[in-house]
Amino acid sequence: MFHSTVSSMGQDLEKWGADVIFGREKGFAAGVARLVFRVFSWIFAVVVRIRLLLFRLGLKGQARLGVKVVSIGNLTMGGTGKTPVVEFFCKALIKRGRKPVILSRGYKSRKLEERQVWRGQREEEPGDFPKVVSDGERLRLAVEFAGDEPYMLAKNLLPGVGVVVDRDRVKGGRFAVKELGADILLLDDGLQYLKLDHAVDVVLVDAERPFGTDALIPRGTLREPPANLSRANYIFVTRCHQPLSDAQIGRLQKYNKTAPIIQTRHAPQYLEDVFIEGKRLELSDLKGKYVAAMSGIAVPESFERLLTELGADVMFHRTFGDHQVFPQKDVDAVFTRALERDVDFIVTTEKDAVRFPRPTEINVPLYFLRIEVEIIEGEEEWEACLERLCNPPELTACEWWRQRSLAGIS
Repeated sequence: MFHSTVSSMGQDLEKWGADVIFGREKGFAAGVARLVFRVFSWIFAVVVRIRLLLFRLGLKGQARLGVKVVSIGNLTMGGTGKTPVVEFFCKALIKRGRKPVILSRGYKSRKLEERQVWRGQREEEPGDFPKVVSDGERLRLAVEFAGDEPYMLAKNLLPGVGVVVDRDRVKGGRFAVKELGADILLLDDGLQYLKLDHAVDVVLVDAERPFGTDALIPRGTLREPPANLSRANYIFVTRCHQPLSDAQIGRLQKYNKTAPIIQTRHAPQYLEDVFIEGKRLELSDLKGKYVAAMSGIAVPESFERLLTELGADVMFHRTFGDHQVFPQKDVDAVFTRALERDVDFIVTTEKDAVRFPRPTEINVPLYFLRIEVEIIEGEEEWEACLERLCNPPELTACEWWRQRSLAGIS
């Protein structure tokens, strides 16, 4: 009971902090917090610059694993729609005959309660190999141990794509190459993970908020200054409602004049029942319907706006912190309120759906909105990116053995 109370208080505080950063929280306390956060942002900026300099000068080492590592990340904390882009990359690589494995740190995932068996290695201590969410053939972990995004990716990319979770993604990468046969690694949210050498850096930028709140953590959502967009080999602009204006493109090219810019939209596909697999509704079924929304994502406003654009009348939207566990009492309260407001159904995001607890009573249907990435500008640049990833130059026998040795593979 005590642990549950402390956890709930921690989640409430985290959400309050996010609301302060995004300006959703008003009042004296929020104003003071923003001033304090601003001071710590200056300190954070110095730490970021020093850390990058140490890697740039070679004073901090980077591991090479003998296969290409593609980092898909961003300069900001969440809000760019990264998970559908990772899925988009994997599907394209599979079509081209590659065997990708996703490396994730499994943000907010629980530690394993029992040893995960991998090919009979029962004698191994936990931690000697990473958590295997999927081996490319089946799911091997529940969502609470995998993390919501790794679990969602693993589920959607079966069969064919493995997903490995470990804070030490060098260890995870070695495991993926040796045990899962990966010939290309996708480093999920990897721009800031520099212990593993990146062959290609794909940086995601939200069309409406390219640099988040334009302030560094903790005052804002930037993990690095906008000038560090220069590290991108490719810039993926997400959530484009229409092609970017010259001014928007110019703002990106101010920091990176050479990286191809690929413009994408997060296109809604259909609604699927959270508890009845395969039961779907067409997007047209949202038109004119009274719905309630429930989400735990970085920018809940974008989700609500999307539902409205699809023709739904959003009666209310219950929001939680990003990746937050939904307390049972709060879930039941939402369903009770939805019943009282006589809504047609409740809608959540796919990421939230994988960790959604079953309500005490399902008196209102619950659906998640399926989203997929579509390119609206930059198709040629996208094809060139795939060509670069899938057709590396031929290695000599000596170079091949050297890379295998660097990866620790016999």
